Amino acid sequence: MAEKHSTWISFYEKLAEALLPYKDDRQKLVEKLKSLYEGIGMKFPKLDSTPMPVDIDPYTVYGLFNKGISEANRKKIIAAMAETFGIEADAPRDFDGIPVLNNLNATFYAFVGDSRRGEHDIDNLWKVFEAELALAADDNVENRKVFAEAFDDTVTQFGLGWKLTMGLYWVRPLSFINLDSRNRWFMGDVAKAGATIADIVPKEKDAPIHDGERYLAICDAIKAELGSETCPYIDFPSLSNAAFVESERVNREKKAAEKAAEQEAEENSLGDAGVETVHYWLYAPGEGAARWDEFYDRGIMGLAWSKIGDLSAYETKEDLRQALLVQYSDKTSQKNSAHALWQLVHDVKPGDIIFAKRGMSEIIGRGIVVGDYEYVQSGDDYYPNLRRVRWTHKGNWPRDKKFAQKTLTDVTDYTDFVAEVSAYFEDAIEDDVIEKIGGDEPVLDYPEYDKEQFLTEAYMSEEQYDTLVGVLRSKKNIILQGAPGVGKTFIAKRLAYSMMGVKDPERVMMVQFHQSYSYEDFIEGYRPSADGFELEKGAFYTFCKKAADDDENDYFFIIDEINRGNLSKIFGELFMLIENDKRGPKNKLQLLYSRELFYVPSNVYLIGMMNTADRSLAMLDYALRRRFAFFDLKPGFGSDGFVAYRDGLGSDKLNELLACVVRLNEAIAADETLGDGFCIGHSYFCGMKAEDVTDAKLSAIVEYELIPMLREYWFDEPSNVREWADALRRSIK
Repeated sequence: MAEKHSTWISFYEKLAEALLPYKDDRQKLVEKLKSLYEGIGMKFPKLDSTPMPVDIDPYTVYGLFNKGISEANRKKIIAAMAETFGIEADAPRDFDGIPVLNNLNATFYAFVGDSRRGEHDIDNLWKVFEAELALAADDNVENRKVFAEAFDDTVTQFGLGWKLTMGLYWVRPLSFINLDSRNRWFMGDVAKAGATIADIVPKEKDAPIHDGERYLAICDAIKAELGSETCPYIDFPSLSNAAFVESERVNREKKAAEKAAEQEAEENSLGDAGVETVHYWLYAPGEGAARWDEFYDRGIMGLAWSKIGDLSAYETKEDLRQALLVQYSDKTSQKNSAHALWQLVHDVKPGDIIFAKRGMSEIIGRGIVVGDYEYVQSGDDYYPNLRRVRWTHKGNWPRDKKFAQKTLTDVTDYTDFVAEVSAYFEDAIEDDVIEKIGGDEPVLDYPEYDKEQFLTEAYMSEEQYDTLVGVLRSKKNIILQGAPGVGKTFIAKRLAYSMMGVKDPERVMMVQFHQSYSYEDFIEGYRPSADGFELEKGAFYTFCKKAADDDENDYFFIIDEINRGNLSKIFGELFMLIENDKRGPKNKLQLLYSRELFYVPSNVYLIGMMNTADRSLAMLDYALRRRFAFFDLKPGFGSDGFVAYRDGLGSDKLNELLACVVRLNEAIAADETLGDGFCIGHSYFCGMKAEDVTDAKLSAIVEYELIPMLREYWFDEPSNVREWADALRRSIK
């Protein structure tokens, strides 16, 4: 184990020694990191509300290459670190036993402007870092005392807790144990450690962290057990790697048991970043499929355009396109070529299905992506842009209809096409369970998502969030109502994820009601077919059946524009079944068409959304109103999260515009014909970076979004429209 694994330890330890001299000159450290990223052609990651961090701690520096990035980029950053800081250590050949950060939470401090950031938070992180190095070098009573005090001053800071032990482990992995939830579960619940360890390590995911003295006691207890029958690991890294391997095995078995019948099904991901689902791609292996035999034998897919170099070095798709124009013909826009290359690097994921094609009407193979993007150019190789693929089929399957001519096309949304092509392989297809979890095949691992992440993304107070979750847990059904732009849809999806604890799109479904939406769409109904009519199941019926088969997990059914549908017609007999005390198999009712006895599982939650400013809508059906709780979402201009976001943009004109909108909302709320439900929400101003806040952008928001809304609000009071339109325009001049 020691010889084969953990080749990373020497570099990680020497990096710490190189960082310590910057304890009192952190701006110089930030500048070095900026130059480092410029030198390797990578975009500097988002580490603060400002374009560059105003301060940084050593553990966040380690986090730059210990998070969810490709191994190629990880090694690239490490090599640059070694050169920048003069580190004489062999480059890591493996990363076994190293915990990584979530990309959405990749710092050890709160951003500037966040009220949860303390004045001395980063100073405290440097103190515990310095104390850690001293204690690892000389384990004595005084050094233990200094470390414990520094630990206690730091561990309660925002976002730390057990996360701090991850940083301690990176810096001195032979002296300090990582106690993230995976390691604690392994040591406390899997019986892989002695009784002493199992008793002292809290295994619960939300268990509170102990103080510095208790943490050192845990490290001592585990060290004492290393090499024993109950703890047969030579050091902390080998134990940590064993925890990772065991948890992966358990996850694979669980996923196989739950999803064996639907491994290639892709549920609605709701478009959230970080949620990886299976995509289907149509791919041409060279002109006229000339490289197909070679690529099949090598287990790869490749794209050409070798003159522009490593594709991962380009920050934007436009940069790629410009490079293509320079190196190749400028007689075309090169838009399609740039798009294909960008997708190969950024959009194709391990686990995706590749359909190889020849020409525009012949499928010649099928495979599964098993590797990240690689740039491999040797000799006169014309196809250096590669992904490893496990090709499962090779043959000829002609089609009557033609398909896309592009080299690489995402066909996921063309469900009929995907079903048709997938059917070609049914007679010889391997068991998808084996394909996706066996051998080298990847397993989709949905990112964790919790309350803290929700509060950083949705501009809502913690008290409001707790109330919202409590009401939904109790009532089972809730309607988020609010004015335009308060983020109803944005919040609904993330509310579901935060309550599940993971961004699992397979347990979330979203539909939109409209005037033509019916019981047949929602529950079941007869549809025309080649033989007459067939009974087809609707969205909610199918979702409930899926939830019933997985009663240990929560499922969330989201209904956009819930008040636009004919609710009595859509819900039918389910008016009663959706009540929180009418859930479960003891409360079955007979469905209208199939006569099947049906119930709504208790683990299904309904989240509806309603725009309170839509005058055209009738009152909600009273029967439905009794069964839903109603939660008002207000504009979040004054929330801590929005204030931090606004300040991070650093635009005086935006600040003036926002102040004007706040005054406008006061006028709207005071208007007897309107009221709070018509106030303008904050989402019109979200999602911008500092460079996006231009005069043209702000003017577009005012002219094409806000003023048209005011004309609708005050259609019979044009003087009000003129007054506030002028005020909005003046605010950005």
